[in-house]
Amino acid sequence: MNYGTQTQRQIFTNGMMGKKPPIPLHYTHLKSQAQAKLTAEQFAYIDGGAGQGRTIRANEKGFEKYPLKASMMKASSNINLEVSILGHKYASPILAAPIGVLEMAHPSADIGVAKACKTMKTPMIFSSQASFSMEKCAAVMDDSPRWFQLYWSKSDELVQSFLSRAESCKCDAIVVTLDTTRLGWRPRDLELGYLPFLRGLGLAHYYSDPVFQYLVNQNMNNDNLQDEGKNTISFSGLCNLIRLCNKYPGSFRSNLITGRALTAVRTFTNIYMRPELKWGDLIRLRKMTNLPIVVKGVQTLEDVHMAEQSGVDGVIVSNHGGRQIDGGVAAIHCLRSIAQEYSGHMSILFDSGIRSGADVIKALALGADAVLVGRPYVYALAIAGETGVETLFRHYLAELELQMSLMGISSIKEINSDVLY
Repeated sequence: MNYGTQTQRQIFTNGMMGKKPPIPLHYTHLKSQAQAKLTAEQFAYIDGGAGQGRTIRANEKGFEKYPLKASMMKASSNINLEVSILGHKYASPILAAPIGVLEMAHPSADIGVAKACKTMKTPMIFSSQASFSMEKCAAVMDDSPRWFQLYWSKSDELVQSFLSRAESCKCDAIVVTLDTTRLGWRPRDLELGYLPFLRGLGLAHYYSDPVFQYLVNQNMNNDNLQDEGKNTISFSGLCNLIRLCNKYPGSFRSNLITGRALTAVRTFTNIYMRPELKWGDLIRLRKMTNLPIVVKGVQTLEDVHMAEQSGVDGVIVSNHGGRQIDGGVAAIHCLRSIAQEYSGHMSILFDSGIRSGADVIKALALGADAVLVGRPYVYALAIAGETGVETLFRHYLAELELQMSLMGISSIKEINSDVLY
């Protein structure tokens, strides 16, 4: 499909009729308009990062150090955006990154993103912290590609259950996030005292999982767990408790009287993260699933080597969008050396800082096989729901296609370091 020309023509034609695109095309405008739609707590959680936000800024500025150059008289009107990753052919090198608690951005949450990804043939990576279960998302995607992101909890039984569900949902791969075994220091959330999971948000996979429900049942009789947080409740706390009881499966009355909804959240917070994970655990994970395993959050050659030794099939070079470590290196600066060493040995994807189709080209030129787009599509979701996400990916593909044509590149396979100045 000629995304570039057709998208431009449609936008200009609509403009003649006084109709503007449903979302802004420039990233700063997109973020600003999304902020106006969100509460302070919602925007801080989505937009914020670790510490003073230096890693977020480094991610975005890092792309400026890799200018592109074009070859003239080689333009093509037939651009091939297809890529092959982990034995699967995808329509473009763009995937929707796993983003949790999407209900904060829009009521349609993961369902809206899943529908948009289906329309745009964009692989969606289901987040562990989803607002709708993977089964509900898969049901609206038909055969559109999807992966599942795993936060490895303290319960191996729960991990196994999630993996089995991902297989049943026909996910193409498992993405294990390595860099979030603890929450980073995020001042914007801390200043507001806001963590969405404590409100029961982003827990759809857990609420719908039989192993998790078994763990909740066990904890219903755990006096120590029941006694946690028994402080004098404020009006705000009461409102949050009511919302939590409404959110949890079952009747509001039962959830409130038995305390099951609150126990479920406490169960989650007790098992959510596993800081003691080691590379050897990935060998155990390999025995739990037949799906390809990709690890997300690597930045060094040493870590990629350990990942390879652990039997993984791919890596995602990422710093979690700057949400975990402040003052960190821009993720894009880590990509070239890893790709030079391991390209051909495993799939190499990139995440953290993609803000345009031009950025996609730069990441591919530095050796990525594909990229993940995160915050931008969440802002688009906040502004216009499913339509916003679909439009965002359409704009990215249009820019990617047009720039490739103008640079004399006819297929993704032709993009390499020669296009960088």
